[in-house]
Amino acid sequence: MTTKTTKDLYYSAWATAWGPMGAVMGAEGLRRIVLPHYPLKDLLALLAWEHPGAVKDDKPFDALTERTRDYFNGKSADFNDLACDLPGEGSLGGLVLRACRKIPYGQTRSYHVLAETISRPDAARAVAAALGKNSIPLVVPCHRVTYADGRLGASPRRAEWMSSSECWSWNGGA
Repeated sequence: MTTKTTKDLYYSAWATAWGPMGAVMGAEGLRRIVLPHYPLKDLLALLAWEHPGAVKDDKPFDALTERTRDYFNGKSADFNDLACDLPGEGSLGGLVLRACRKIPYGQTRSYHVLAETISRPDAARAVAAALGKNSIPLVVPCHRVTYADGRLGASPRRAEWMSSSECWSWNGGA
């Protein structure tokens, strides 16, 4: 089994309308996103501490920075072309995260529907567990996944916050 190293590992943090957010990127793509929560100085310290040997460099994050700023300003933002360092395609986690990435902006899917999408109709709980380990929220939009009855999933407050922004934007600000 290969382990991921800090070689060519970069991190950055930037301001958005909802507060600072940050990310870590390696050769295979995005590895971690931290949504707005921390002050910028603390966020940079956290990313450096979590990823020793990583280099602070804003340039690799230009596209992500622009799109997250659009997103948090209520504009539709497409993250699908951004490379992500996801688990292997043969693993349940890899299948779930890839399927979740395909949920369109402003729409939701239930854990059950996502399980059916990956041809594992009895695996709704496993889908929820895999999404609970999502290290790149927003780009892998786990906030768009609900329980079968439509209630928001694992982090309801954050999911409601983000989904309401998408619905507001999706409805033209109405």
